[in-house]
Amino acid sequence: MDLQHYLKELEELVNIDSGTLIREGVTKVAEFMAEKYRSIGWQTELKDLGPEVGKGVFATNAPGAETYDVVLVGHMDTVFPAGTVAERPFRIEGNIAYGPGVADMKNGCLSMFYAMKELAPEAAKRLSIAICLNPDEETGSNNSKSWIDAIAKKSRYAMICESSRNEEGLLVKARKGMGRVHFEFQGLASHAGNAPEAGRSAIHEMAHCIVALTGLADKAKGTTINVGLVSGGDAANIVADKARAVLDVRFWDNNDWTRVEKAIREMISKSFTPDIKISMEVAAHLPAMFPSPETETFMKLVEKAGEEIDIKILWAEVGGGSDGNHIAILGTPVLDGFGPTGGYFHTPKEFLNIDSIIPRTNLIRRVVESL
Repeated sequence: MDLQHYLKELEELVNIDSGTLIREGVTKVAEFMAEKYRSIGWQTELKDLGPEVGKGVFATNAPGAETYDVVLVGHMDTVFPAGTVAERPFRIEGNIAYGPGVADMKNGCLSMFYAMKELAPEAAKRLSIAICLNPDEETGSNNSKSWIDAIAKKSRYAMICESSRNEEGLLVKARKGMGRVHFEFQGLASHAGNAPEAGRSAIHEMAHCIVALTGLADKAKGTTINVGLVSGGDAANIVADKARAVLDVRFWDNNDWTRVEKAIREMISKSFTPDIKISMEVAAHLPAMFPSPETETFMKLVEKAGEEIDIKILWAEVGGGSDGNHIAILGTPVLDGFGPTGGYFHTPKEFLNIDSIIPRTNLIRRVVESL
C-alpha cells in the first residue's frame, strides 16, 4: 500500500465540502469512490436516495449475489457547512492529518477500498462482499437506512468502518441510541414597548420547555438530553410569535427513549404560557447497539485476525450513533470502528493519526479474509 498516494487521495476527498445538506459535494465524493471500485473490476452503482440527499454508492465483487458474507458500511457526509474547506483545508503536521471529515469518516471510506483492493485473491474469489457508502449518516440515515438494512439483512456480518478510538485504537462493540426531536412554538406577536401584554412569546415558552426537557435526563441510566439548536423572533422590540428548537437524546436503555418520548408528548399537550401552540416531530431515531451472542462470536474472530497481524484488539462502548445501531436490531452481527484512528469528531480539532492508516487498513482486509 502506497501511503503517500493514499494521503493525496484523502486530501482530495477532505477538500470537498460534503455536509449532509450539500448534495453536490456528497455526490462528488460518491463519484470519486465509485470510480475507485470500478478500477478494480467491482460492479458499482450510484444510488439515488431521493432529492434531499446526495448519491450513495453500492459496490460488490459478486454481481447478482442473493446473500453476502459481509457488508462494509461507511458514510461520505460530514457535519460541516459550505465554506469549511476554504477556512481549514486538509493539512498534515508531523504524523497527524487535519481537515473536515478527515476522521469522520473519509479516511474510513478510503481504507475500505484499499483493504478490498489488496484482498487475497483466494478470499476475493471465495467471498461475496458488499460495500454501502451512505450520504446522510450525520442526520440519522433517514434516506439511506432502508437501503442499507436491505443489504445487511442478506449479510452474514456487517463492519462499520468509522474511525477507531483513542490512542489505543479501540473498536466499538456498543453505541448509545439516539433520538432527535424538532419543536416549533407558535405565539402571538405584539409591540414589546406599547403592548407587551397583548403578545404571547414563543421564545419564553421555548425557554420553559428547555428547562423541562433537560429534566428528563437520567444520569444513572446514561440518558442525556441536549438542546443544541434554537432560533426565534424577528426583532428585540417584538414579542416573538415563533421559535424553534432541536433536541438530542442519547440512551443505553431503549425503554428509556420510550419514557422520554412519552413525557415530551405529554408536555407539549399543554403550554406553560396561555395561547401558545407547540408541535414536535421525531426527525431521527436509532436504537441502542449491543453485542448479541452472534456478535460476541464475531468479536473473537476479529481478535484472532488482529493477533495474526500484531494488532491488539480492545473494545469500547461509545455515546455516538452510527449505521451499526439500526443494523444491530436486524440480528446481523455488527461491529464498528474499523477505520484508522482519529478523534475530536464534529469539531475544528478533528484529526487522523497517519501512523494508523496502514495497520487499520490491513485489519479490515484481514478480518474479511478470515470470514
